[in-house]
Amino acid sequence: MERSRIAVAGASGLIGSALVRSLRADGHEVVRLVRRAAHGTDEVCWDPGGQYVDTAGLAGCDAVVNLAGAGIGDHRWTPAYKREIRDSRVLGTAALAEAVAALEEPPRVFVSGSAMGVYGDTGDRAVDEDAPPGDGFLPSVCVAWEAAAAPAREAGIRTVFARTGLVVARDGGAWGRLFPLFKAGLGGRLGDGRQYWSYIALHDEVAAIRFLMDTDGLSGPFNLTAPDPLTNREITEAMARVLRRPALFPVPAAALRAALGEMAGDVLGSQRVVPKRLLESGFTFAFPGIEDAIRAA
Repeated sequence: MERSRIAVAGASGLIGSALVRSLRADGHEVVRLVRRAAHGTDEVCWDPGGQYVDTAGLAGCDAVVNLAGAGIGDHRWTPAYKREIRDSRVLGTAALAEAVAALEEPPRVFVSGSAMGVYGDTGDRAVDEDAPPGDGFLPSVCVAWEAAAAPAREAGIRTVFARTGLVVARDGGAWGRLFPLFKAGLGGRLGDGRQYWSYIALHDEVAAIRFLMDTDGLSGPFNLTAPDPLTNREITEAMARVLRRPALFPVPAAALRAALGEMAGDVLGSQRVVPKRLLESGFTFAFPGIEDAIRAA
């Protein structure tokens, strides 16, 4: 894509901050959405909960990327925090979608975050973008999250849903918690380790989002996961090999349920998600294998 003005919501998060760095390194003008008064032309004030966006700051943007949302694993899933998880995604997406739809010159593309959680527990069954939503809290959030982008799609803006898997990164997400444990020699499988984890290297996550932004004609859902999901046991073994540490401390399922409550069901659940549409569109992964992804992180 030629040098462009691009707005990013969730720019301070794990994926958003990496995306902003990547875009700016290539000379793009990045506008960050912030939940306070803007402190310059590179910021736009918004209030996701109040569904407010200062649309003047979005003028001239060629693309808008929405990665905002409360962290899934940041807190125990109390009823209040579950509402925050849902509202931070659904209300924020609706606000942004309505804002871009109302612009006199709307952006060329609206990339809206989503998650592989839309499929629920798939067991050993591999699923692609044609699979229906699963059952449970996270699938219901993802369905509402994607539906909230309707105003942008109905306004004729190319709308893409990035259904992200578990991001392999040093400083955030699931691996941000796993790396210190494994480096200390305290790593191990979770539960019986037979559940599938669909992962993606942070580098490939950012590259895939940029690919979806740049490639005209791509719209709808795309799974952002590496081509070959592995079980938690296989990933545990790979972590031990790469970090040269033992992995002798499995965490029993009962302990996870006691510590995490309802969220344990998703940690122990199996999601074997494959990026069919991304591969068919011509995207190439730089770190498709788990050991390469771990080394990159």
